[in-house]
Amino acid sequence: MPILSLDTTDLRILAALQARARQSNVELAEAVGLSQSATLRRVRDLEDRGTLTGYVALVDPAAVGLGVSVMVNVSLERQGETTLQVFETAIRGWPEVMECYLMTGDADYLLRIVVPDLPAYERFLMDRLTRVPGVASIKSSFALKQVVHRTALPMTHLADRRPRRPPLATAAGQATK
Repeated sequence: MPILSLDTTDLRILAALQARARQSNVELAEAVGLSQSATLRRVRDLEDRGTLTGYVALVDPAAVGLGVSVMVNVSLERQGETTLQVFETAIRGWPEVMECYLMTGDADYLLRIVVPDLPAYERFLMDRLTRVPGVASIKSSFALKQVVHRTALPMTHLADRRPRRPPLATAAGQATK
């Protein structure tokens, strides 16, 4: 996917929304230094272009009884298109699967699963994951502690991609900064 043309104001809007998505348009406009109408227009444009894909409330897993987080490496018998589609279709329907990545290396997929306890993970494993056709092996690693969890994407790399204004020319023909 090509990187969309984002200017400094777009980046400020994205940073402000990643820090606090629930702020009002008035607060956002003040934070980024635009009028309310210009801010709303830019936010809608970012949504229409697919840069902003949604807004969520983040819930503390422990506060709702989901204290076990498991990283699961899944290897398939074959990596054919049908086998991949069957696996991906199955896991999309399971709310315990928080993330799933198609991987290179030893395993075909890496999943992040959240469950209330070890018996719940065992049920998930036995009743769901092991029953998907084409699964060859499953390796589970249990998270002892979450050290870092971010939802805001780092966007500092975009500063180098912004179009630069050419230097201004003086009457003598020399460029100034």
